[in-house]
Amino acid sequence: MSGKKSVRTLKRANKKKRIRKKVVGTADRPRLAVFRSSKNVYAQLIDDVKSTTLGGTSSLNPELRTAINKTPNKTEAAKLVGKAIAEKAKSLKVESVVFDRGGYLYHGRVKAVADAARENGLKF
Repeated sequence: MSGKKSVRTLKRANKKKRIRKKVVGTADRPRLAVFRSSKNVYAQLIDDVKSTTLGGTSSLNPELRTAINKTPNKTEAAKLVGKAIAEKAKSLKVESVVFDRGGYLYHGRVKAVADAARENGLKF
């Protein structure tokens, strides 16, 4: 599909707009935004008031890459990304976040990131 966006992509974009009307991150409680591609998972901590990214990680991160190569599937890799973003939040002295699923269903890799972040100390 060169030049055209698929119906699935447009529907996700509309869902994302609806979610972003309600979910706003601040410096005290940043937004944990999750993006998933067909191969990788990305997570960012975003302060929407200042329009800055406080920190982020992904399955492409060199520190996580060796552990991710040993995982049997993408959901396990997403759990490692969730753990890493929780540790990054702790280093930034952030205890609670608002979760932005980015228009994706709360299932599979998106849920794995959220659950791993919760298990490692983040409050949603």
